Amino acid sequence: MRIVRGLVRHEARLWTSLALWATRRTHGTDGGRAFGYARGQGATMAGLVVVCAVETFGMAVLLREWPVAHRVVLALDVYTVLLVVGLHAAGVVRPHVLTPDALRVRQGVHVDLRIPLEALRAVRRETRITHRPAEGELDLAVGSQTSVTLELRTPVAHVPLLGRPREVGVVRLHADDARALVGALTRARTGPSPSPDPPG
Repeated sequence: MRIVRGLVRHEARLWTSLALWATRRTHGTDGGRAFGYARGQGATMAGLVVVCAVETFGMAVLLREWPVAHRVVLALDVYTVLLVVGLHAAGVVRPHVLTPDALRVRQGVHVDLRIPLEALRAVRRETRITHRPAEGELDLAVGSQTSVTLELRTPVAHVPLLGRPREVGVVRLHADDARALVGALTRARTGPSPSPDPPG
């Protein structure tokens, strides 16, 4: 039952993301600074949509003698295209969000992880292409790449879409502007520099 609820929730969030994307709005960014990460997946998603469209045309030709089967396959193909677009839309409208006390790390509708700034031990730009699954680490690659590494002094709980919660102490993520995200995180952790004393 838990899995069914998770899938239904995932589906609802995808459709919500499509609606937000169509109206040029974002989700959960009020009161914080947004950092996008979906730019690197746009070409891949566009390619998948084209492949789906070609497949839809091909199946329409093959099934032209069987109208019922044609309608069923057409409905499935349209749903698949909307699903692919929804996945991209979710990445666009659900960016990472930096607030005064935490970084909200997201990846579409699959991951939504709140990391308190006080839990961060180290933040650095680090481009990684190869990611080997490891205990206590979470890799959120976009286009097989991560560009920011967060090391935590206090592990946080990550709840996968269908899996069991687990503690993570290292989070690798992608940001379209990794330099800006690392700089903003560094400033947020250290606080504003003191203003110089006025001349006597």
